[in-house]
Amino acid sequence: MKKTTLGKTGYEISRVVYGGIVSQRDGQENSDRYVAWAIERGVNYFDIAPSYGDAQEKLGNSLVPFRRDIYLACKTGQRMRREAEAEMLRSLEMLHTDHFDVYQMHGISSMEDVDRAFGPGGVMELMVEMKEKGIARKLGITAHSEAAALRCLELYDFDTVLFPFNWHMNMAYGMGDRLLRAAKERGVGVLCMKSMIERAWTDDAEHHASKYPKSWCKPFDTETQTDLLIAAVKYALSLGVDAIVPPGNFGHFRFGAENIEDFLAHPFSEADRRLLEAHLETVRDRPFFTAD
Repeated sequence: MKKTTLGKTGYEISRVVYGGIVSQRDGQENSDRYVAWAIERGVNYFDIAPSYGDAQEKLGNSLVPFRRDIYLACKTGQRMRREAEAEMLRSLEMLHTDHFDVYQMHGISSMEDVDRAFGPGGVMELMVEMKEKGIARKLGITAHSEAAALRCLELYDFDTVLFPFNWHMNMAYGMGDRLLRAAKERGVGVLCMKSMIERAWTDDAEHHASKYPKSWCKPFDTETQTDLLIAAVKYALSLGVDAIVPPGNFGHFRFGAENIEDFLAHPFSEADRRLLEAHLETVRDRPFFTAD
C-alpha cells in the first residue's frame, strides 16, 4: 500500500487506517487475525480509544509483535487533567507500549468542551507535558463540531485532526470545508472518519437489526451499494484528506484496504458526482451531525 506524509508529523502512513473498533467484541483470535491481515497489506497506522469497549485490550495484545513497525494513535475523552492522566496510564498498560505516536483529545463536540480542556486543570496541561516527556510524540484532536475543532487549532499547534469529512455532510452543508482549509494552512495531518457513511440510522430498530451494530451511523453496504461506496470514498479523498478510517467492522476496513490503490488511480469523477448528488436527495433528511 502506498504511503503518504501525515501533515507536519513526518510520518509516512498508509492511506487506510485500522480503527480500533474493528477489534471490538470479536474476540482475541479474530482481532489477531484482522491485525495480521492489515499488516500484510501495508497498513501501518492504528487508532484506538479507551471508550471502545474491549477493543483497547484486544488490539493491544494483537499489536505486540508489530509495535515497532507501526504508528499507534490513542485518545482521551476526558476534559480534566486528573481523570485523563489515569485514563492515559491505563491505555499505556493495555496497549503494551511506553509511548503513543499520536495522542488525541477525543470527541470535541462543543465550545464548552474546548473551554474545559484548555482551562485550569484541563486535559491540555497533561497533553503538553506528555509531549515534552516523549510519551506522546505528536498531539491531535478528534471532533464532531467544526467550530469547536477550529477553535482548538487557534489555541494550540496540533499535529493532526480526525474529522468526518463525509460526502453527505459536505455536499449538503459544506461541513468540513473551513476545517480542511485551516488544517492545510497549518500543516496539520488530516484523518477522515465517516467516509463510507450514508446517513443516520432511521431508528434504533434499524440499527440493531442491521449487519453493522458497531457503526453508529449507517454505512453504505459493501455488497449492494458498491458504486455509491466507492464514489463516497473517492469524494473524501478528493477533498485532500491524508487517510481514511473505515467504519468499525472488518468488512468495510477490508473493502478500503483492498481497493485504496484503485481509488487513488481512478480519482473522483463527474460520473461519481452525479451518482452522489442523485442519492443525496434520498438521504438529505437524515444527516448524522449538526453542521456548525
